[in-house]
Amino acid sequence: MLAGAAGLIGGAVLAGVPSAMGAQQVAAPAAPAIVVPPDATKLQGAPTSPVGARSPFVAPVRTPTGEVTGFSLTPLQDLTGTITPADLHFERHHAGVPRIDPARHTLMLHGLVERPLVFSVDDIKRFPQVTRIHFIECSGNSRAAYREPKPTMTPQLSSGMIGNTEWTGVPLKVLLAEAGVKKDATWFLAEGGDACVLTRSIPIEKAMDDALVVWAQNGEPLRPEQGFPLRLLLPGWEGNTNVKWLRRLELMTAPAMTRWETSKYTDPLPDGTAREFSFDMDAKSVITSPAHPQTIVRGWRPLTGLAWSGRGAIRRVEVSTDGGASWTDAELQGTPLPKALVRFTHQWEWDGREAVLLSRATDES
Repeated sequence: MLAGAAGLIGGAVLAGVPSAMGAQQVAAPAAPAIVVPPDATKLQGAPTSPVGARSPFVAPVRTPTGEVTGFSLTPLQDLTGTITPADLHFERHHAGVPRIDPARHTLMLHGLVERPLVFSVDDIKRFPQVTRIHFIECSGNSRAAYREPKPTMTPQLSSGMIGNTEWTGVPLKVLLAEAGVKKDATWFLAEGGDACVLTRSIPIEKAMDDALVVWAQNGEPLRPEQGFPLRLLLPGWEGNTNVKWLRRLELMTAPAMTRWETSKYTDPLPDGTAREFSFDMDAKSVITSPAHPQTIVRGWRPLTGLAWSGRGAIRRVEVSTDGGASWTDAELQGTPLPKALVRFTHQWEWDGREAVLLSRATDES
């Protein structure tokens, strides 16, 4: 049974006792005591600041884990809408975040091309740019929910290795056209500039489709943990292929068979073999409210969450409040974008008894 308000990949358990999700059946609340707040019109406001900050009463956190080879998780239960603030977007790295001077950083494009090229960051920014909204999801997202489901697992802990933001950059195919792609080039190798030199082999078809070399996120330069000054963006594909701190692209006739695609990011199969490449992220959904550690009361309330797919736009989300015995279509907010998060909602009347909440998503593929 899936538990924990998004508990685990679209599931939640509600009970008439405080043990599950902090939910409990309560009597009608007593009339609150009248407290007169301070008159803000009689107080001097704070001065302007060079960078905006959140209210001291709002403190979402990414819950970092590890110091060098570590990760942090997006606080899904604390967010509204679909856009993830850049400073709350999950991060994942294997050797710490490098400090890179953009004035000295370059991107080499070589291999099976007519004209090997080296671009500065300013060179990249001179090309026609595009801005698109896409999610990035770590291939290990939700593994904690699969391994050890717990009613106290928040959406952040169960599914927080995902973020959905606005990315600005240049289509990779534009850079490849500048260099001239040779006919026998079928793959390219993307190399990062971090201490572990993460490298991934990518089919050339992805480069000619929707791949981007990006330098901005949500209208500002990439944060260092998101790949400043340049990163590869492969919409809908597993997070580790979206190479950060991008410094080299080499066109070739076959995969490079790097350690990151032969031992680190493969899919073990029951017969002892492993599937080497599985790029697309599957359709998924997660309930973000109600969620642990919320306490709710009987009555009507919105059941809301997020859905996404690496194969296109979400077309349908269904929710169940009885553990999957019956399903109801949820309402999708706005027009679902391809390879981006969409928020869903469903008005639900809780009667105070135990309820198992589930969600499932269907994409356009």
